[in-house]
Amino acid sequence: MPALAAEQIPALQDEVRALAQQRNALVLAHNYQLPEVQDVADYVGDSLGLARKAADSDSEVIAFCGVHFMAETASVLCPDRTVLLPSLAAGCSLADSITAGQLRHWRATHPGAIAVMYVNTSAEVKAETDYCCTSSNAVAVVEHVWREHGGDTEILFGPDMWLGAFVERETGLRDDPRRRGRFHIWDGECHVHAGIRESDLEIAHARYPEADLLIHPECASGDWAAEKVEAGELRAEQVRFLSTGGMLKYAETAGPGPVIVATETGMLHPLRKRAPQTEFVEVNSAAVCQYMKAITLPGLRDSLRDLVHEIRVPAEIAERARLPIERMVAIS
Repeated sequence: MPALAAEQIPALQDEVRALAQQRNALVLAHNYQLPEVQDVADYVGDSLGLARKAADSDSEVIAFCGVHFMAETASVLCPDRTVLLPSLAAGCSLADSITAGQLRHWRATHPGAIAVMYVNTSAEVKAETDYCCTSSNAVAVVEHVWREHGGDTEILFGPDMWLGAFVERETGLRDDPRRRGRFHIWDGECHVHAGIRESDLEIAHARYPEADLLIHPECASGDWAAEKVEAGELRAEQVRFLSTGGMLKYAETAGPGPVIVATETGMLHPLRKRAPQTEFVEVNSAAVCQYMKAITLPGLRDSLRDLVHEIRVPAEIAERARLPIERMVAIS
């Protein structure tokens, strides 16, 4: 679908607001959504914030401007609500990297292990999981498992290998061979964050050597930044591994910049709204999620008007998926 002309946007946003009021609908949008979609949402945030907002809502309808697994999570948490996904094309390459059958097989090869799965998974996978996590609380969830189940507990972590590597770094696993051997990482990745390369960070850093680097933990280039800090080539306070929600919190006290941002390009819009005085620089302009951008204002308008593309997780799967999701929401 061709991009909307600027003069078309206000009228479509007015239509969306009117339909949301008519339907008693809550419009949620992820930070990677198109700017005009973010600007019409009742709440914009990261996966954890969106899940909490959905769970706390008393709206009859939730219009979820994100990707499929996010709408499924809302359906699991809000089984009595109508959850709409404005485009069925809004999938997720990371969620597709593991199936429920694959997780069952993995667990069978590691009896007694605790499965910690990133929220970027299908409801069927969550139903086979002990704990879900987001990029903002993955470290806290893993540390919680060790506190609750013992430091020798075997953990199956997935599906994002780079988030797993981040957890290894942050928890000191790489310096603990005994425990590291009991932390297993699935070989999956987000095609957008995997495409943000070390060379992208090197070029950006060379251009702005004093700039802070905000790096999403899913980025494949995270090890590069951590190694540069260890070698003293980057200051520790200069490199921040943050979820999208963490990036927005950073923006609350940001100076004029520049600040280098390594994540999906949609993040630049809420950052610039939060801190208009700061120069936020995208590290890779090609880091665009085609699935997130499948949601458009006309699609949102049509979904609310016709109540189409409802996402409803079957009751038997939702019942099993609810506990790991609730654990995720409870652990900050």
